[in-house]
Amino acid sequence: MNYLIIIIGAILVNNIVLMQFLGICPFLGVSKKISTAIGMGGAVAFVLVLATIVTYLIQNYILNTLGLAYLQTIVFILIIAALVQMVEIILKKVSPPMYQALGIFLPLITTNCAILGVALLTIQKEFNLVEGVVFAISNAIGFALALVIFAGIREHIETQNVPKGLQGTPIALIAAGILAMAFMGFSGLV
Repeated sequence: MNYLIIIIGAILVNNIVLMQFLGICPFLGVSKKISTAIGMGGAVAFVLVLATIVTYLIQNYILNTLGLAYLQTIVFILIIAALVQMVEIILKKVSPPMYQALGIFLPLITTNCAILGVALLTIQKEFNLVEGVVFAISNAIGFALALVIFAGIREHIETQNVPKGLQGTPIALIAAGILAMAFMGFSGLV
């Protein structure tokens, strides 16, 4: 039951983007096309889960053991940066079109506060490794879900007659706000 609460909570109730406002940069930047949003969701999911596992192990077996827990944020940022570089190299070799589609936003995963936030929340909530991985996967699904839904909305908005003063970013921010309010409907679920 505990895992179900973690999953529903992370995906719907406390969505990392729409409720906690972490990861807004890729949310707004890569959400113009559904295909790019799916690719970014996959890349973030991979890095998010891997970063959570590595940071959990380093926190509990190195930093806490050596009394260096105060270095947590710096160490986590370095780990995330290294993992993003690894994902970038893999994507460049395995899927050049996806690498081109993500463009500048792939290096932005390095500074995506959603990844650092989930790693820190895993430690803060005192999850064990399995709960941390479930939490990371659920947050990755929630991030990808919000990103893909928002990309679909933005693709639809492009076909509509939007007043000139609202075209582009303004209407996207209004749509994001409405989407966040829709997710607030899940707030009493868990």
